[in-house]
Amino acid sequence: MNIRLAEEKDIPQLIKMRWDFTIEHDQSKKNASFDSFYHECQSFLVNAIRGGQWYIWVAEKEGTVLSHIYLELIQKVPRPGRITNPFVFMTNVYTVPAFRNKGVGSQLLHAVNTWMKENNYEFSIVWPSDDSIEFYKRNGYKHCQEAMEYHPPN
Repeated sequence: MNIRLAEEKDIPQLIKMRWDFTIEHDQSKKNASFDSFYHECQSFLVNAIRGGQWYIWVAEKEGTVLSHIYLELIQKVPRPGRITNPFVFMTNVYTVPAFRNKGVGSQLLHAVNTWMKENNYEFSIVWPSDDSIEFYKRNGYKHCQEAMEYHPPN
């Protein structure tokens, strides 16, 4: 298994995995237009892979992506008296069902955690699904206080 940053050649697989991930958790989306989604997601992924704000990590074997983790760097406002490092927003963590509970996701997450440490990112934050809480706990993640959110009225 090879763990690496995603490349543009991975985009079709990443799009299909995002589609599958969404449908797995929300069957009502299965009637959406795949073509429309494909073009929107492709544009996002090209920009993410070429830019410096998103880092998409993949675990692949023989050219097939088995698992991925999307990371967005969040810059913090500097604070007097300390060096201010960005933190990482982790999202779209997914492993192909046939490879779940075989250590693939944990190996990928370990590589990501090592990369974060090497780059001095302050912390990582993820909003896990109920199904993935134990996965994160096994890999050293802890619950923190709930964030607050605001939804502007329509």
